[in-house]
Amino acid sequence: MPNPPTDPTQFLATLFQAGQDMLRPTIAPGADADSAANSNSAAPAADLDPFAALAATAKTLAEMQQEYIRQMAGMWLALPGLAAMVPGAAPASTDKRFAGAAWQADPRFDALTNGYLSYAKFLQSSVEAAAVDDKAKDQMRFAVRQYIDAMSPANFLASNPEAIQLALETGGQSLVEGMGLFFKDAAKGRVSMTDETAFEVGVNVGVTPGSVVFENELIQLIQYDAQSATVHERPLVIIPPCINKYYILDLTPENSFVRYAVEQGHTVFMASWRNITADQGALTWDDYLQDGVMRAIDVALDISGADQVDTLGFCIGGTLLASALAVMRTNNVKKVASATLLTTMLDFADPGEIGALLSDDSVAQREKAIGGGGVLEGKDLALAFSSLRANDLIWPYVVNSYLKGKAPPAFDLLYWNSDGTNLPGPMFCWYLRNMYLENNLREPGKTLQCGVPVDLAEVDMPAFVYASKEDHIVPWKSAYASTGLLGGDVTFVLGASGHIAGVVNPPSKNKRNYWAGGTLGGDPARWLDTAQSVPGSWWPVWSAWLATHAGSRVAAPKAPGNRKYKRIEPAPGRYVVAKAA
Repeated sequence: MPNPPTDPTQFLATLFQAGQDMLRPTIAPGADADSAANSNSAAPAADLDPFAALAATAKTLAEMQQEYIRQMAGMWLALPGLAAMVPGAAPASTDKRFAGAAWQADPRFDALTNGYLSYAKFLQSSVEAAAVDDKAKDQMRFAVRQYIDAMSPANFLASNPEAIQLALETGGQSLVEGMGLFFKDAAKGRVSMTDETAFEVGVNVGVTPGSVVFENELIQLIQYDAQSATVHERPLVIIPPCINKYYILDLTPENSFVRYAVEQGHTVFMASWRNITADQGALTWDDYLQDGVMRAIDVALDISGADQVDTLGFCIGGTLLASALAVMRTNNVKKVASATLLTTMLDFADPGEIGALLSDDSVAQREKAIGGGGVLEGKDLALAFSSLRANDLIWPYVVNSYLKGKAPPAFDLLYWNSDGTNLPGPMFCWYLRNMYLENNLREPGKTLQCGVPVDLAEVDMPAFVYASKEDHIVPWKSAYASTGLLGGDVTFVLGASGHIAGVVNPPSKNKRNYWAGGTLGGDPARWLDTAQSVPGSWWPVWSAWLATHAGSRVAAPKAPGNRKYKRIEPAPGRYVVAKAA
């Protein structure tokens, strides 16, 4: 037997070649290769070589190992004095976590980060090579990414040269400050992402003038004050996500979608979901439809005196809205003139990265724990969503706060993101099973909601469907799938950026762009190929669309509510300021 090659990568290649030779199908004595192939010409490839999949996997793993060894060898031998011995040594990392001068100045830290990144790439490649189904692979990707993100050298004092340098420069004061920030967060049970003392709902966020004109166990309904002499006769009823608080659509005045809609002459009604306590822990999905969405529509109609309302749902608020509209239309109730769905999923075939968090077992455990009654705490939801983008929403704040002693700056969107809400167990578990796990909503009659079989094709009013191109919570192609499920005329618009930043994009800032005017059909890629890119915010094109369904202009209401629905309290109301436990 010849001696093995001294180059480790060559050695692995030799082992792989030997494995391939062992796995080749045997040809019977006396037969040539051509006759053997021809004798099996009708058989599938797997029958010709039952070990083909194993061989392919072995080849992939060998190639990954070769690449990893090459990178590691290049990294260590590229240290000062040895770089000339290895051509093509690994370049300095462009990863933003290690982009600072301190990481590059010391070759030991440079080697450490490159080693970490090489190992991370190896682990990710290992997942891609695994012979498992798509669902399992998504879950493996998520788990490996959590591990990789958590083990970054930047997250630990001993391996973070920036934190070490700052501690030396401040005589250890940065570490003292960091410890104080750590204990504050430990008391709250979460990592702070913004200066939470800089904002207060109703003071500098959620400040568009209005009044609470109705409340029940589940919602308060806010009617916003008119800001023009005349308004469209049909009011706009907004259903925000119940897993977050409504003021994402009414942040600071310059970022407020609500203020913009009011300025365009719409009488806006906003549902403000209650932050659930144990007293509401038995509420169901149907309760959210009947006492939330449909009740808000009825009250807005009664107060405005209009023949119909326009509606808008955001994220899960859009899923609730579409479900309620399907129930209403099945019952021949025609109270809604149009529907706007913002970053909403009705088809959950591709649920985005959230799907990696869910399995039959995990949902069954939730159902056993709170499906019959109980509360899903907001902090659990917040942690789940943050983990989807740990390198953006967890670890940078750990490093800057605890290792460097720098409190996070004030940011209205991150303040909202930290202001969690609780959900009732039965409602949440029904949602997980019927939407994410079994994708029942898209199938006509597959779900029974409010006593009727739901068919989204019954939602036959004009619809404006918006998606964000970089959305990791509602992938834009999943949002696009709604265009084939709704029964009315659909306008689809795709905005730049992500789930929140794509939606909250006021025209005054003249940022980003959107795509519109593509050819609708079953292929979202074809829609995008035929669409036009337009600079700036998508809000004006939505406003122009809505104006065609909002009726003629009438005198603006002089006061909120009416004789039946009197003003209860000023906006933003009590429900939105209640904190999750």
